Amino acid sequence: MSAHQRGTELDLSWISKIQVNQPAVLRRAEQIQARRPVKKEWQAAWLLKAVTFIDLTTLSGDDTSSNIQRLCYKAKYPIREDLLKALNMHDKGITTAAVCVYPACVCDAVKALKAAGCDIPVASVATGFPAGQTHLKTRLEEIRLAVEDGASEIDVVINRTLVLTGQWEGSDFIKTSTGKETVNATFPVAIVMLRAIRDFFWKTGNKIGFKPAGGIRSAKDSLAWLSLIKEELGDEWLKPELFRIGASTLLADIERQIYHHVTGRYAAYHDLPMS
Repeated sequence: MSAHQRGTELDLSWISKIQVNQPAVLRRAEQIQARRPVKKEWQAAWLLKAVTFIDLTTLSGDDTSSNIQRLCYKAKYPIREDLLKALNMHDKGITTAAVCVYPACVCDAVKALKAAGCDIPVASVATGFPAGQTHLKTRLEEIRLAVEDGASEIDVVINRTLVLTGQWEGSDFIKTSTGKETVNATFPVAIVMLRAIRDFFWKTGNKIGFKPAGGIRSAKDSLAWLSLIKEELGDEWLKPELFRIGASTLLADIERQIYHHVTGRYAAYHDLPMS
């Protein structure tokens, strides 16, 4: 039971005492990125596991109901069925963890997933995404409308002014970035965040989730992120309730790598038309 659950006041003064050993963090990040990836059957298994952590995302100014529908179909059927059959994984119900869209697209996503007969959650980037610099009243209304339309998860853009002035906000997950910045998910930043999650768990008993987002495009990248989570937080964090990967193009590369594993050749564009 956490201190919060017991009704005792949570002391966050320890946060102001934290110091980061930057050279050590950079060495650890280099170690993760330099490690050779697992091969063959093990790699295919880990790549399928990575699929189940993906928040399959489209956050474009020209999103339409048709490409939202396409996204939702891909979320339910992330890997071609014949490839899953070859791996004897066709009956395991592999889907992405969620779809992530703008608030105005939530209705379309909910409708498309319902039509596909699946209960994949819809996440939405409410609260003045990506800057978070809108009035609190507007931000709260945006959350309310997204939930009203069927979103079950909200990626909240925090007011970074509050963070910079030490006014911390609580959350169920912390996310590296919006994915719209020049620099997004990086391993050094992730290591610091993961160790903060670990320290918070040790002090309070509360498990906080982690979501890297932005710039994660290759299957190799996804394996490195899974390895980092496993080593820093343990297997209990390797589930969608505590770990997500925000990505729009990552799934296509994972499917290409699985295609190569099964067939021995790399896919032509027409082989994986939904990617």
